[in-house]
Amino acid sequence: MGAAHSQEDLEICTSDEEEYEDSVSSSGGRLPKPPPSSLDDVDAKLKSLKLKYTPPPSTQNSARLFRYINGNTPKAKWITAEKFAAYLRENLSSRGKIREKVSEEMQLKAYKDQRRVDFVAKGVWALKFATAEGFADYVNSYNSCLFENNHGVELNEASKAKIFGKDFIGWANPEAADDSMWEDADDILLKSPQSATPLRDAQDLTEAFEEATSEGIHSLALGALDNSFLVGDSGIQVFKNMRQGIQGKGVFVNFEAGYGKAHSAHRKALLMRAETNMLLMSPMSQNRGIHQLDIETGKVISEWKFEKDGVDISMSDITNDGKGAQLDPSASTFLGLDNNRLCRWDMRDRYGMVQDLAAASAPVLNWAQGHQFSRGTNFQCFATTGDGSIVVGSLDGKIRLYSSNTMRQAKTAFPGLGAPVTHVDATFDGKWIVGTTDTYLIVICTLFTDKAGKTKTGFEGRMGNKIAAPRLLKLRPLDAHLAGSNKKFRNAQFSWVTEDGKQERHVVATVGKFSVIWNFQQVKNGSHECYHEQEGLKKCYCYKIVLRNESIVDSRFMNDNFAISGSPEAPLVIATPMKVSSFSLSSKR
Repeated sequence: MGAAHSQEDLEICTSDEEEYEDSVSSSGGRLPKPPPSSLDDVDAKLKSLKLKYTPPPSTQNSARLFRYINGNTPKAKWITAEKFAAYLRENLSSRGKIREKVSEEMQLKAYKDQRRVDFVAKGVWALKFATAEGFADYVNSYNSCLFENNHGVELNEASKAKIFGKDFIGWANPEAADDSMWEDADDILLKSPQSATPLRDAQDLTEAFEEATSEGIHSLALGALDNSFLVGDSGIQVFKNMRQGIQGKGVFVNFEAGYGKAHSAHRKALLMRAETNMLLMSPMSQNRGIHQLDIETGKVISEWKFEKDGVDISMSDITNDGKGAQLDPSASTFLGLDNNRLCRWDMRDRYGMVQDLAAASAPVLNWAQGHQFSRGTNFQCFATTGDGSIVVGSLDGKIRLYSSNTMRQAKTAFPGLGAPVTHVDATFDGKWIVGTTDTYLIVICTLFTDKAGKTKTGFEGRMGNKIAAPRLLKLRPLDAHLAGSNKKFRNAQFSWVTEDGKQERHVVATVGKFSVIWNFQQVKNGSHECYHEQEGLKKCYCYKIVLRNESIVDSRFMNDNFAISGSPEAPLVIATPMKVSSFSLSSKR
């Protein structure tokens, strides 16, 4: 298929059916499953009818078009959008009423055994093909269009080699990739009774607490010790950490006069020094620096600005030196990120002076370590492992791994799949990475075997060409459509571990009104049912959804230390602008 064709919108012939009615459950709990509805049943009914319309002689690309109506209600069902739709190979359709650019936003999901594809285009649709050849032809054409729209070049072996490089050709041709590291890691977990997560599909989420907040919430700062915090326009609400979740203590730390109003944008809240201090930074304060808040007194004790070689610079994000660094009572450094800078800042005054807040100018943070890249790296987000290694996501989709010793050159740089990476996280041991894009999550195994036969992570050395293909976590088309107005994935994170020897058990992400949870053991299991008869990168569609009444600010698992006996996970905390809820995850017996 040529370049001109791949840029065409996906067009499908439709008839004038009743308008699609989108009805989302208004309950605050879990999203109930829609009633079972089989396209095969609809197909059989159509065949039993004596229709005046007679399809043309069979072509391998003929298909019926269906649409899903009534959203997530008891009346939800598939209906035929037209008695027959012909798929034309060259332009996909010549007179259709659906025009949708081929992109990941379509959330297309293929069912090989049913010769069917589902997708989103201002509603949820399905194409059911008459033949296996027609189905395969459509999927191949779609994948070619998607590759070209993502990367700007026609899909062929030469373009795949140019984009992914020889070391990552397994990402372009997953069938040829070395997935042994996924399986080896899986075997290790299954043999370790203390760290393994049993393969249980039947895990229940029970809401333990739900509390209204006093104002619009912008960010959630979970503590691993006694307290957690919600940051709003004018202050911070304090919550007590419990084994069932977090519960309000009735304590509110007000920002000092003028601070809250000037810095009321969504801010990053970073706990430090055994969770007695909090660093606050918002987009409005990028050039001014950060504020250091003493949580016990409720007062801003320092205001810092970012400067290098006498020149003010900005930071777009900050994070702790390591996964458990917020528990260190004497910590004085933290990491900063901008689109072409990665650095470590030190809050200790080089002259040993104590700050006078009445002084006109804010003190300068010491640039302790880092690198300013001359060419555009387009850094967007970063995170750390337990030992302080750093993973950085970029606008071009690349994910780079830096050791804890140097920030000048990445040990490993994974290629992008065509979408910007907006958030990253790593497991405590650095063996796994999860990156967030608007339409899918990408899970990467960093393990490799060096020339001496030793197993290492990509943070420790160059991985060579035996690199496992990543796996994608995606929403089914119906769920993607029902997620709400803001349907972009945000802030995918592993469950929170701060000790050696413990394993992360789940991945959680936010999309619109949904908090979506994947069992990480299932994701790693190569024989998991989701991966059967899939082509290309393995995609996992098995997850649980928690539905809220409004768009979710953040959802995270509490520290592993708060997991109760018999539970596979610590409680999940979900914050919306006006409420915070805690859910316990339990296994059915």
